[in-house]
Amino acid sequence: MPYILIQITKENVSTQQKQQLIKEATDLVVRILDKDPATTFVVIDEVETDNWGVAGESVSAIRQRQS
Repeated sequence: MPYILIQITKENVSTQQKQQLIKEATDLVVRILDKDPATTFVVIDEVETDNWGVAGESVSAIRQRQS
């Protein structure tokens, strides 16, 4: 029973894009690991940019500096 967790920053990801992520992640484990899609769970966790850091800074700070 695969459980796939996709974590992304909360930045304008559409419902259609999320559906595509769910479908293609499921297809991947079916194809590579021969798992049953009916028991494959995909969770998309959208994290606020204030709560996601890279290189010692929050993504919010990086985005502000880049604009």
